[in-house]
Amino acid sequence: MPFTVAVDGPAAAGKGTVARAVAARFGFAHLDTGLLYRAVGAKGGDPVAAAQSLTEADLARDDLRSEAAGEAASRVAALPEVRGALVAFQRDFAARPGGAVLDGRDIGTVICPDAAVKLFVTAAPEVRARRRWLEAGGDTAPESFDSVLDQVRARDARDMGRADAPLRPAADAVELDTSGLSIEAAVARAVAVVAERLERSSGG
Repeated sequence: MPFTVAVDGPAAAGKGTVARAVAARFGFAHLDTGLLYRAVGAKGGDPVAAAQSLTEADLARDDLRSEAAGEAASRVAALPEVRGALVAFQRDFAARPGGAVLDGRDIGTVICPDAAVKLFVTAAPEVRARRRWLEAGGDTAPESFDSVLDQVRARDARDMGRADAPLRPAADAVELDTSGLSIEAAVARAVAVVAERLERSSGG
């Protein structure tokens, strides 16, 4: 049985950083499932057709980390047909031998409900907006902090309010609030949870 780690959470909470670090620490494959939706949005045209024809090569585009790609991803992710078309892609990745870490917004609730470990990485909207704003240059950023905060809240409302697979923690997820944590502290907590589950699954 493959060992799967599901990492969910809202934008800029740190779930990608945590997921990559956990994958590196334990030698697991890693998939940022948000890239799937960003790639679908970036391809343009009919989003359902784009999702059905998605390949790993599409995930290598260099424009998928842009704010525009993120907004497009959130819009196409609200379409049940798009989400359905990408389920098999994600589940196939999760089932690969050697273990896998998937991060997104519905991994623990929809994609991998039987994952060995489920983490829900979150932070206050103001904290997440400040991270985004500072990444964009802070006082020299093209948008004000208040504008970025409005975008974060709008994204949260869209992700949490969609009818199909809304963003929410799985009932058995371990919540990791990174609002007051350093990257190192957040990663350490996640690694400890995974290590404990790995030991338990191996009969240790």
